[in-house]
Amino acid sequence: MRCCGFRARPRRRRGRKTSTRRVASLLVTALALLGQGCGAVRWLGGYTTARPSGLPSALQSAHAPAEVGAARFMHDDFGSLNTDAMRTNAVPWKLVAAVLTLDASERAGAPVSRALLDSTLASFGLLSPDSILNLPHGAAAVKLDHPLGVVSGQMKRTLPAVRLEVANLGCAACHAGVTYDREGYARRDAWLGLPNTSVDLEAYVNAVYRASKRWIGERQRVLGAVDTLFPGLEKGERQTLEHQVMPRAAKRIAKLEQQGDRPLPFHNGGPGFTNGAAALKLQLHVLGDNSIESEKGYVSIPDLGARLARTSLLADGTYSIPGQPRFAPASTGSEERLPGLARIVSFFTVPTMGLAPSLSRKAAPRVEDVLRFFATYEPPRFPGAIDPALAEQGEALYRRRCAGCHGTVEVRDGRARLTMFPNRLVPQDSIGSDPTRWQAVSDALVGAIKSSGEASYIAAARTGGYVAPPLSGLWATAPYLHNGSVPTLWQLMHPDQRPERFYVGGHRLDLVHVGIMGAPDSTGTYVYPDGYRPWSTPILVDTKRRGQGHGGHERQFASLSDDECRELIEFLKRF
Repeated sequence: MRCCGFRARPRRRRGRKTSTRRVASLLVTALALLGQGCGAVRWLGGYTTARPSGLPSALQSAHAPAEVGAARFMHDDFGSLNTDAMRTNAVPWKLVAAVLTLDASERAGAPVSRALLDSTLASFGLLSPDSILNLPHGAAAVKLDHPLGVVSGQMKRTLPAVRLEVANLGCAACHAGVTYDREGYARRDAWLGLPNTSVDLEAYVNAVYRASKRWIGERQRVLGAVDTLFPGLEKGERQTLEHQVMPRAAKRIAKLEQQGDRPLPFHNGGPGFTNGAAALKLQLHVLGDNSIESEKGYVSIPDLGARLARTSLLADGTYSIPGQPRFAPASTGSEERLPGLARIVSFFTVPTMGLAPSLSRKAAPRVEDVLRFFATYEPPRFPGAIDPALAEQGEALYRRRCAGCHGTVEVRDGRARLTMFPNRLVPQDSIGSDPTRWQAVSDALVGAIKSSGEASYIAAARTGGYVAPPLSGLWATAPYLHNGSVPTLWQLMHPDQRPERFYVGGHRLDLVHVGIMGAPDSTGTYVYPDGYRPWSTPILVDTKRRGQGHGGHERQFASLSDDECRELIEFLKRF
């Protein structure tokens, strides 16, 4: 059967109890950018898809492979704007906007407006930059209808009548970061490939859940906010929201209130963190009981430089290309692994975008386009001054003490560029970092990946340690270590100075110690400078909590003097 050009799937008969579980809900909206499952949208009457609205025009102006890759990185949904993804990630965007803005309006005593929506989304670290500085055809001003990396499109059906803007998380939501000026303040320009160290999906999902509970029963207020934020809304979409989505959302929220009153079965960390292992376990149905306490495998979002030199992916090297070495030296100039890596990276859409494994595999050619963009990627230059004499001494230190794990470099035009990456796994008993992340890759998860049909594309394994990362864009990736538990490079090199508590999110860049600018207060908490106004809402990181321990990498710095630390930091600014 075909209807409006979309394929309809056969439907099995279900009893009332099962149907109640499989309804569209505003909670699904709350989980838009996080990848958690909360119900299906079988009320659509069949399988329906939408095309990302920003992609066609972006591809039309793209000609070189790198330009195509950049366009997909910014705008492609990789097939995730569909009925099935609405069980977990894809969401009715206008309802998200309405409930969040109503909540912000009540708190601020201000009227609902697009400016209030924009400031609310920015508080979660979602970027709406004035320009993108590293597009392959040159820097360009941008005008986005949604924050960078939130991709959306229109679902349309005639029978049953459906008109609905659906949104999902794209690559750039987490992997496009702000740039900084000469004083360390964030600019309104973005750089594709830098980590968004302020995006807080945990805060976002909780805010939408709270706002949903507060407003979903006030139908006319919600629809009025939708009309204000999106003037000229098509009548069919308004009816879909009012008569199909919102009633079922209210039922779903009421059920969740009885089941712990939480939107997520695990924590996602905070600004700049992800919990991909837990998200994948949820999608593959191996998330255990008490996951709120047990699933704390946080990872700090990395810079995407030198990815083609990786022979394994993820902080602990969980994924590798079948039939190839998991940990072996590799040149940064080779693209021979690109197709195999693209198949692995396409699997990332399962936890982050809600795609079924079989559909994620189909996205591999489009992911390959993205990796071609990153084949020539470079991070922005360090925005502050670099002392050339100190940097030269630091380069010698790096070559003697760091290159064996972090890679061989050549220095040209004042920049350090990786030429060979060792892909070295450092076992837990050697590195000493918080083990929670590699331990999160359980035998059950590895088995589920294999049974998902991906074994011919992905060799998954528990590794027992962490792969020393490439240092591309290091200065812009604070906080440091795999789990983002140390605010500055200076503190990383001085383990006794690592704070137990510090803030992250919307921070100013420390150009001297490199990382988050701050100082200890009377309690020892590392806080932002007096008078500094963060551009997004920061959260407090407590390194005493499981998964956020700041131990590890101490032995490597034990014999360095303060002068040598300064020299090494000065050189690391060149990455």
